Amino acid sequence: AISGRGYRVATGKHAHHAFDVDQEGTDSRRHRVAGAVEVALVSSRRWALMHEVRGAQEPSLGEILDRLSPCDIVLVEGYKRAPHPKIELRRRTSLNAERLADSDPSVVAIASDEPAAETRLPAFDLDDVEGIADFVLATCGLRKVADDLV
Repeated sequence: AISGRGYRVATGKHAHHAFDVDQEGTDSRRHRVAGAVEVALVSSRRWALMHEVRGAQEPSLGEILDRLSPCDIVLVEGYKRAPHPKIELRRRTSLNAERLADSDPSVVAIASDEPAAETRLPAFDLDDVEGIADFVLATCGLRKVADDLV
């Protein structure tokens, strides 16, 4: 909904578990297992850079943002303890009932699959993609590209 409006969007996702984008038996996996600190996978359709932490501290969100290519906006999932503006997502079926908005002043809105009990913040239905996109762009000081044409 944001990239479709002409903005260049990047995303960052924090994983709370071990993950691997490499598959067993690939050359890139063999390179990492052999000790390469970084492995770049490159094709005519996309490229990826894998960096092995190898016991060092996990990079901060800021350090990751510094490595991204230039863009208009970065949408971040996870990093819930970082001080950036957040939209708290709430799902009826979530095993975690923690309400981050109750204790985190950087939560600027709530998106939920049921009516949000929180009333001091803007609330959106999880499926209101256009409304959430409008809110994100306005919060970041970006205008809808269509607004520039009027």
